[in-house]
This record gives sequence, structure tokens and C-alpha cells, in this order.
Amino acid sequence: MAPKDVYDVTIIGGGPVGLYAAYYAGFRALRVKIIDSLAELGGQVTALYPEKMIRDVAGFPGILGKDLVRNLAEQAFQYKPVIGLSEQVQELTVTGDKEIRLLTDKGEHFTRVVLITAGIGMFTPRKLPLPEADRFEGKGLFYWVKHLEEFRGKRILVVGGGDSAVDWVLGLLSVAKEITLVHRRDVFRAHEDSVRKMMDSSARIKTFHEVKSILGRDAITGAVIFNNKTGQEETVSVDTVVACLGFLATLGPLETWGLELDGRSVKVNFRMETNRPGIYAAGDMASYPGKVKLIATGFGEAATAVNNAAAYINPKSTVFPGHSTEKKQS
Repeated sequence: MAPKDVYDVTIIGGGPVGLYAAYYAGFRALRVKIIDSLAELGGQVTALYPEKMIRDVAGFPGILGKDLVRNLAEQAFQYKPVIGLSEQVQELTVTGDKEIRLLTDKGEHFTRVVLITAGIGMFTPRKLPLPEADRFEGKGLFYWVKHLEEFRGKRILVVGGGDSAVDWVLGLLSVAKEITLVHRRDVFRAHEDSVRKMMDSSARIKTFHEVKSILGRDAITGAVIFNNKTGQEETVSVDTVVACLGFLATLGPLETWGLELDGRSVKVNFRMETNRPGIYAAGDMASYPGKVKLIATGFGEAATAVNNAAAYINPKSTVFPGHSTEKKQS
């Protein structure tokens, strides 16, 4: 029987935080494996927001999601991590001193440390609660934007009041013929600067409005919206509806791994350690008092987790290895 190949760090989740963790673990001379249930690296950014402009990553006034993922992958790949895509981790068991076995739907993996960077977990978009919604899905009704060019010259109705809705109004302005946004309240949950830019744009903003129905047979020709204060209805001519209503997320098998949870997140301490030795979490999946869920926050958490994991694997290692400018690059 061939000996087990035990990696130093196995990262569950190949989104931006997982990719940065892979880079940093390589920087610490650790053997790394990434396992992700999706078919591409980049997590939610690749799956839902490749064309979305991300503005809260240090050093980039603005960068498209797909470009950020590409840069992070290039940064991580210099240390040659092993990548397992379209593979879901189902079971986690401790099999020995500083040895963990991960069983996936494709096989088993052995590692000294697990770092969970699975974002919000397994997610599906909240659907527009209309009887005709399923009929138009993919035929003019979308829950995210993957390719801007698909929306060129379209009359677009955006539904929602969070970051995604506001960001897509701003992102689609360059290609759309016209944009209307409807939001059931007059308070937006998006970043203040983004809301200000949207209000100053050519988009038509309809607060206290909701969608009553989508019109059309084989394609969308319009939508009926109504004022939820007065009940007054209005028909708007649109070709496309982009509904940004958030996501339904579940932890899936992770709930059975014996980790202390905080809702749909994993509790960690200041070292990014969970309640189980050798298991760490970073990014949106990690929870602690005062947590701010930003990609930028996740990058720092990934470095903290990896540095503490390096000392856990080898107690002779220091938690802080020095700055990258002090290292000789191979």
C-alpha cells in the first residue's frame, strides 16, 4: 500500500481569501492543497460577480472581480498548490497526532491543518416571488451578471437595495440603454459612496416600489411595478430584469464537523483557531466579535491563520516570519 500523502495545509474554499491563504502558506514553505465544490477558482466572485467592479481591496481604486481572481491565482500558483475542483468535502475526522482526514465525493485527503475559507457556504439566490419568474429565468430574468456584453443596449429593471443592486446599476450604465431601479424602502444597504454615485447617475430610482408582475410571452417586454405606500401601479418597458435579493446560504456537511458555530459562521479566536485543534477559519466563514465582512479583512485573517498554523505544525517555527521584503524569493 502506498504511503499516505499528508499535506501541511488543506484549504476548503478557493475564493479570494482561500487563494491568498494558499499564497501565504507557500510563502511559509508549507505544502498546500485547495479543495472547492465549484468548477472554477474564485468562489462567489467568479460564480456571480466576474464583471463587478470591486473597490474595497487595498491598492486597487477599482478592479473587476475576474481580474482580482486571476491576480490572486497567479500569486498563489508560484508555490504550486494542488487544486481539487468540483469536489465537496463531506466528512472531517482526526486520524492521528496533527493528522486530519477529509472525505470528499471524489476520494480522501490527509492534512496536518485545515483552513476553512468557504465564504458564505453553499448558496443559492433568493428568487423573485412571482408565479411567472421561473418561466423567464435565463430568458431576460437574471439573479446576477456574468457578462456585461449580454446586457448591451437593453432596458434594464434592477430590483433591490443592497450593494449588489447598487453596484450593478453603476456597472451596467456603460452598456445599458436605460436602467430603472426599484427598492421597497428609501434606505439602501449599500455603501454610501455607491448610493451617492447611483443617485447622481442617469438611472431612474423608484423607492417604495416593488414588482407586481413581469410581462411578455417568449421574452420580457415590460414589468408592472407598484408603490407600496399608495398602491399606485405603473408599467415600465424593459427587456431585462436583474433581481438582487440576496442569497440563501447553508453550511452543508460542515455542520457535522464538531465546530462551534455562530449562525452560519464558524467561531474563531484571535489566532483564527476554531474549537478543534488544527482547524482554522478565515474570511466570511469566520466569526468573532466586531467582525467586518470584507475581502480585505479576509486577507488579513488568512495570513493570521497561516502563520499560526505554521507554528502549530512545527512549534520551532515563529508565528511572524518577517516581511516579504526581507525574504529571498525563489
